[in-house]
Amino acid sequence: MRELASKGQLRLAYLRWAIVTVPLILLLGFASGRVAPSGDENAWFMALDKPSIMPPGWAFPVPWSILYILMGLALAIVINARGSRKRVPALIVFGIQLMLNLAWTPVFFGMHRIVPALVIIGSLVVLVAITIALFWQVRRTAGLLLLPYLAWICFAFVLLYQIHVLNPDAQTLVPSRMTDQIEIR
Repeated sequence: MRELASKGQLRLAYLRWAIVTVPLILLLGFASGRVAPSGDENAWFMALDKPSIMPPGWAFPVPWSILYILMGLALAIVINARGSRKRVPALIVFGIQLMLNLAWTPVFFGMHRIVPALVIIGSLVVLVAITIALFWQVRRTAGLLLLPYLAWICFAFVLLYQIHVLNPDAQTLVPSRMTDQIEIR
């Protein structure tokens, strides 16, 4: 049997990647959330009418922390799968969906733009599904780790759509932090 690396060496290489990818994705996710106040810290969001299925504000950091950890682990698995031809396309699509994920919070909470945020989440649903399919082809475990992320993004799309329906004038409720708020008299 001719192996380039033992199973132990491969496991160690995966762990080295995970030590980088998990904290990096957590850091990026939380940094995106700090660009504009989110949840209960955001006056505009608090002024919105919310759907009955909306979880309490304190419930969002827990799933997002778990999802970012799962994303980091899945990414480490795919990065470590050097022999797979699907690895590079999977990493590219992952990167694109991650950029959209990180853009959502500033668009929604910072700019108060519900329709563009809906477009972002709709695009995320498609890109995350493609990422899962590509990750699955590289390593099934990596694809499986992203399934909760897809479920959460689908739920977020439904929530955001309902917020849009309940708040047709949402952009005018509270001035955006991203706009000039100087009043000249």
